[in-house]
Amino acid sequence: MTLLHTQTRATFERARKAMPLGVTSNFRYNGDDHTLVVKRGEGAYLWDMDDNRYIDYRLAFGPIILGHGDPRVNSRVAQAIGSGTLYAHTHPLEIEVAERIKRMCPGVDQVRFANSGTEATMSAMRIARGYTNREKIVKFEGSYHGSYDYALWSTANMVPGSGGSRRSPVPVPNSSGMPGMNRDLVLLSRFNDFEGLERLVRDHSHEVAAIMVEPIMGNVYGLMPEPGFMQHIRHLCNEHGIVMIMDEVKTGFRIAKGGAAEFFGVKADLYAYAKSLGNGFPIAAIAGTADVMSVIGPGGVAHGGTYCGNVVGTAAAAATLEVLETTPALDTIRERGQRLMDGMHDVLTEAGVSHTFAGVPAMFGVILEPKVTKPQDFRDATSGNNALYERIAMHMFSMGIDMEFDGREPFFICEALSEQDVDETVNRFNDSVKLAKTH
Repeated sequence: MTLLHTQTRATFERARKAMPLGVTSNFRYNGDDHTLVVKRGEGAYLWDMDDNRYIDYRLAFGPIILGHGDPRVNSRVAQAIGSGTLYAHTHPLEIEVAERIKRMCPGVDQVRFANSGTEATMSAMRIARGYTNREKIVKFEGSYHGSYDYALWSTANMVPGSGGSRRSPVPVPNSSGMPGMNRDLVLLSRFNDFEGLERLVRDHSHEVAAIMVEPIMGNVYGLMPEPGFMQHIRHLCNEHGIVMIMDEVKTGFRIAKGGAAEFFGVKADLYAYAKSLGNGFPIAAIAGTADVMSVIGPGGVAHGGTYCGNVVGTAAAAATLEVLETTPALDTIRERGQRLMDGMHDVLTEAGVSHTFAGVPAMFGVILEPKVTKPQDFRDATSGNNALYERIAMHMFSMGIDMEFDGREPFFICEALSEQDVDETVNRFNDSVKLAKTH
């Protein structure tokens, strides 16, 4: 089964003439032969310009929690925008969504809105600095917190072997154009390195405003924290007066109704929410304790933006969160994800390909032929056979399954995915593994 892409390729050539690489985000470029131009999406599916249908496991890198074009969300947005889309004033939808986030998410007292995960984490950093009167941020090697100069250091896209020793990793810039002086504001630790993190914080506690952590490493296969690691971060922050920022851009409202704070039983001081908050509509939020959020205001910490809290995004969030809070949508997602993981495990086992899964059924990764039995950090996880994974993904693409070519980005599951979709995916995966092993 090989899909034809005549119109898709022609449309992509138009895009290349108008936009660098033919895309608006570097993450969307998959080479000249495999970058899709999508005509439409519905439920768990995408269609390209040639009307080829794909089962979608990228889901716009995670936001599509319910499914493309979900009528429960779209109807709420359509109804809301009939009365306008943006004001220089607070409106009821903002209040409704903020109250629902407070109710659903442990440790949240107050909420401010933003438009993207990048904006949310960037604002959280500023709030932490304003609260502590310190400047440095601890982040974990391989974590991605947004595309801005304070955070784009040592992400999952760093060149293997470029990060220094395991004991003392060094910040690696992931873009040209980043001021070198920003490196001095970043302190790096390895995920799940209890002793290394404690040593780092002890040595620099008087400089550290925040420890920012993805509870599940969303760009590193969905790598999970070891038991007690999130609690360890919480303890160190309490001991040294550091703000704990939980980057829930990917985990929020996906792995549990209350996100990672509920799932792991650890409350942060600040949270960043985005992707699943609006089922694909642009909205994000910064949330936290009343004490830490109290520094926001004139003469204190600046926060704002023309489009923050706009009607379109907040209407989408109101509808999406209502579904997630009041229906078994996340149970369905969990069941479908587990069914897919089990099927892929059986295929790989039968094919004799060693592997390990990371993450949770709602967002998971699979590491092929890992050199470490139980990967715990970025370096462990990226030591697997990425070339084999990419070959499998390219065969899957040619069979109508849209999964990330880079295995570091996990599979995302939406409520609209059916059992039949999962079974079709497993069958295509079986075919793709066989082809990838021989070609």
